[in-house]
Amino acid sequence: MQAAADGRVDLNGAFRDHIDLCLGCRACEPACPSGVQYGALLETARVALEEARPVGAVERTARTVTLRGLLPHRDRLRALATVLRLYQVTGLRRLVRRSGLLPPRLADMEALLPELPAGYPGYRAPAPAIGPKRGQVAFLYGCVQDAFLSGVNEASVRVLQRNGYEVHFPATQTCCGAAALHIGEDETARVLARQNLDAVDPARFAAVISNAGGCGAALKEYDHLLADDRHYAEKARQFVAKVQDITEFLAANLHVPPTGTVAARVTYADSCHLRNAQKVVSQPRTLLRRIPGVELVELSRPDFCCGSAGVYNIMQPETAGKVLDAKMADVAATGAQILATTNTGCQMQYVHGVRKAGLPMRVMHVVELLDLSYARQR
Repeated sequence: MQAAADGRVDLNGAFRDHIDLCLGCRACEPACPSGVQYGALLETARVALEEARPVGAVERTARTVTLRGLLPHRDRLRALATVLRLYQVTGLRRLVRRSGLLPPRLADMEALLPELPAGYPGYRAPAPAIGPKRGQVAFLYGCVQDAFLSGVNEASVRVLQRNGYEVHFPATQTCCGAAALHIGEDETARVLARQNLDAVDPARFAAVISNAGGCGAALKEYDHLLADDRHYAEKARQFVAKVQDITEFLAANLHVPPTGTVAARVTYADSCHLRNAQKVVSQPRTLLRRIPGVELVELSRPDFCCGSAGVYNIMQPETAGKVLDAKMADVAATGAQILATTNTGCQMQYVHGVRKAGLPMRVMHVVELLDLSYARQR
């Protein structure tokens, strides 16, 4: 990969095929005895491939609309989600699926849609701590998470409040840039990173909270992304020092233990970027074990990717589908009633996988289970 970035190997043919088919799950990093940072090498290789590959007008337009016209703009994403919800609840979805009118690529994307929310929270004023105030945190609600899985964000805020934290929502925050990095658009990612750095003064907060494994991994690598930017390199280092996944933060700061019973067999599927990039492994499990009634059953291969892998399930749907089928067989073998996860793309992929396999199972973020336990407290 470094040779490709240095221009010493042909960027077409077999090399491109290998990189395009790589999930980017970064499971090779903890497995490597030399500690090679394959994620950084893969990012460099994707940038080199992107620069060398001719992009047609249709693909260029689609990328521009998605990366610059949608993901950084919360109101536009929410408007799109509202239209898609109407598609879901009016019966149009059933008709479209039966008709087979959607091209294969669009049909694959449509199948990934979760049931979309009927409305959205405001996130303007800080959400006050409940009980003694122990500090304040900045909450980054993400782009796709905010529009398509806003219930996870609402649960996150409530759980942070329950544990004594005042939750702030930086007004000019934007997409973390992970989607751009997945396809080699590093300059787009840098623009988004700078906007987030301008939006958050990390010195004011106990932590900068993300609740999506892939987004958090991108946020924690802003210092690498902007290492050569003399205006932002130091800001990036200060920011990265405060970024924590919500499970990472709560495992160390669960000041008010949940006491409401959630009587369910639960299995936890690691987000690859949370496990391999952020090295957050035990904390989500610790939180699940703190919930009364939860029986935690481990997967035989908890570190095996679900096939979402950022935008992989959109770019390589056939391979992603095979990876998902293998993962769902492991999930089904646990006999779990709830599949817990910690990442936006994974959660959407698992909802699709559960539906496809016909499993009697709910898919929930770990923090949603905590929130449910708090809600059932007497």
